[in-house]
Amino acid sequence: MRVALDTNVIAYAEGVNGVPMRQAAVELLRKLPRDTTYLPVQALGELFNLLVRKGGRTATAACTAILAWRDVFPLLETSAEVMLGAADLSSDHNFAIWDAAIMSAAAKAGCRLLLSEDMHEGFTWNGLTVTNPFALQKHILLAALLDESAIV
Repeated sequence: MRVALDTNVIAYAEGVNGVPMRQAAVELLRKLPRDTTYLPVQALGELFNLLVRKGGRTATAACTAILAWRDVFPLLETSAEVMLGAADLSSDHNFAIWDAAIMSAAAKAGCRLLLSEDMHEGFTWNGLTVTNPFALQKHILLAALLDESAIV
């Protein structure tokens, strides 16, 4: 099963929201399969901005961080087709265009889940479902993915 990551998951792993969230994000990321977990390019741009603006890092340090993330997970490009899908998603469902770009890229890549703490929990579009990986009760597909002994 393919899974995509929203910016907040990697930002938390970078320590943007404190030590407890960093630990939770790092633990989550360690459990996800590297070959079927994807990172939208849009999330890297947002992470860069967040690390500089909120994290107090220099542009050079933020660049180093996004290059490191690029090496951890396969990237999902933001193509013209992805942006047009994002525009439709934004206009039809009132998502911010940049969140919609992440969703559109993930859906186009055949991802089943988008892990995000701040998007609409349970929203499904083109086979992609948004779920909060930090919620106490995990989406059934995410719970199965994280539990190596589960049979799906």
